[in-house]
Amino acid sequence: MEISPQAEPPVCKIMDYGKFRYEQQKKASEARKKQKTVDVKEIKLRPTTEEHDYHVKLKNARRFLEKGDKVKVSLRFRGREMAHQDLARDILERFRDDLADMGKLELAPKMEGRQMLMIVVPDKDQRVAQKS
Repeated sequence: MEISPQAEPPVCKIMDYGKFRYEQQKKASEARKKQKTVDVKEIKLRPTTEEHDYHVKLKNARRFLEKGDKVKVSLRFRGREMAHQDLARDILERFRDDLADMGKLELAPKMEGRQMLMIVVPDKDQRVAQKS
C-alpha cells in the first residue's frame, strides 16, 4: 500500500488490504456520527393569532434556535385575509425583531401562494456564548 506518493522516495507499507478497508469504514462511520445535521423547524402563524399564542410560538422558536436548528415561520392566509398582507408582514417583522438576539434572517418575508414565509437561522456568536 502506498502511504505517501509525494515523498522522495515514495513511502510504501505492506499490509492486509481487507483490514485497511475495514478501518477506513470505521473512521468514516465515526465521522458521520459526530456531525450535526441542521433541521428546519416550522412555526405556523395566522394573521389573527392572539397575543398569548404568539408568545408560545415565539418561545418554541427560541428553543429551536438554541438547539441550532433553522426556524421557518409561515403565515397562512384564508379567504379575504389575502387583502391584508401588510398586517401579516408586520407580524413577521415583529417576530423577526423578537428573535433578533438569538438569530438572524436568512430569507426575508415573501409571499408564496397563499402563505408568507420567513426563515431565521441561529446566530453563531450566540451559540459560542452558550457553550462557554
